[in-house]
Amino acid sequence: MRRYLSAACAALLLVLVPVASASAVTAKVAVGNSSAGSILIDGHGKSLYRFGRDTGRKSTCNGACAQNWPPLLTTKTPKAGSGVSARKLGMTRRSDGKLQVTYAGHPLYNFVGDASRGDINGQGLNAFGGIWTLVSPSGGKIAPGASQASPTPSPTPTPTPTPTPSPGFPY
Repeated sequence: MRRYLSAACAALLLVLVPVASASAVTAKVAVGNSSAGSILIDGHGKSLYRFGRDTGRKSTCNGACAQNWPPLLTTKTPKAGSGVSARKLGMTRRSDGKLQVTYAGHPLYNFVGDASRGDINGQGLNAFGGIWTLVSPSGGKIAPGASQASPTPSPTPTPTPTPTPSPGFPY
């Protein structure tokens, strides 16, 4: 009887251990390129946003807000990818008890309207009581409509020739 219980416990552990370790998620934050310039992205290449209504490390996006703007969650210390300062990465505990990734003291979110890498469809949206902005590698918000690309110099205007009187025609 004892042998059967030991075998049953061992089998149960083999089933439960992979499930427990599969739920352990370590979020990754890196720098990616978009039409708005260099931005923070998650481990899947999706754009990351800040919520203007958040105060410090505290997230104010819950319920329907969090369904449209899913928080970047982690169960372990987040990893800094290419171009990201590991010192600026952190975590905050949400009202539901889950850990959300922060960068430069601001909670990070994805947007359900971004279907592919490089999409920035949430940039500048006013939703759930605040403005949503992309996050720059420094941790600052990228102003809606702004591009971080180097400005293109304006063409130098071509001087218009002034008419000179032709001989024989008095002016």
